[in-house]
Amino acid sequence: MNSELSIVNVPQEENTSQPLLVRIFAHFFSYVFHPLFVPLYAIAFLAFFHPSYFAGFTLYEKYRLLLTTVLNTIFFPAFAILLMKGLGFIKSVFLLTQQDRIGPYLSSMIFYFWTAWVFFKTDPQLALILPSFMTGVFLTTVVGLLSNIYFKISMHAMGMGGLLGLFLIIMLYNTMWMWWPMAAALLIAGLVCTSRLIVSDHSPKEIYWGLFFGVLCQLAAAVFIL
Repeated sequence: MNSELSIVNVPQEENTSQPLLVRIFAHFFSYVFHPLFVPLYAIAFLAFFHPSYFAGFTLYEKYRLLLTTVLNTIFFPAFAILLMKGLGFIKSVFLLTQQDRIGPYLSSMIFYFWTAWVFFKTDPQLALILPSFMTGVFLTTVVGLLSNIYFKISMHAMGMGGLLGLFLIIMLYNTMWMWWPMAAALLIAGLVCTSRLIVSDHSPKEIYWGLFFGVLCQLAAAVFIL
């Protein structure tokens, strides 16, 4: 993947010294590029903009792939978080504390692994970049859970790092001219990470490590699968 999944009725700490308009835009980017949505954006890019990975696929098949992605990477993880909140396992769906993040990390790991190795890896029609990407997302979640023991790493930054890692892999394998998509991804990552510094209690260290691990996990998965 997430703004990052807050103690109920207690807003996140944010830099109120920033102008209101800046904070509004920061919240906007935090929600639009919530970590739960990043896999959908990445796979939509591969399905509709990459020239070869889905060559020959019908529009119906591409939308069916997106539906599978929505169910397994957005709906089920979000439902699990709501269920944990309803049962009292977490204090808030915004996951402000490290303790609140343990359960959602574990449940997301299951859904991401399932998506990568049951839906994507077993389908011979799908390019290997799909299970590679989702395995990278799974590994990022594992790293996030382990990092959560020591500090509250930014989920948003990990999501942006995953997107940058995917685009970097496409560039390295030279399957598409990626300068403009990479430039757009870098701009979005900068906006999202800056937004988290403005409207959350994350430190720069938590942002930088999130970006680093997001990219690293994608590269590790690509070495293993591609």
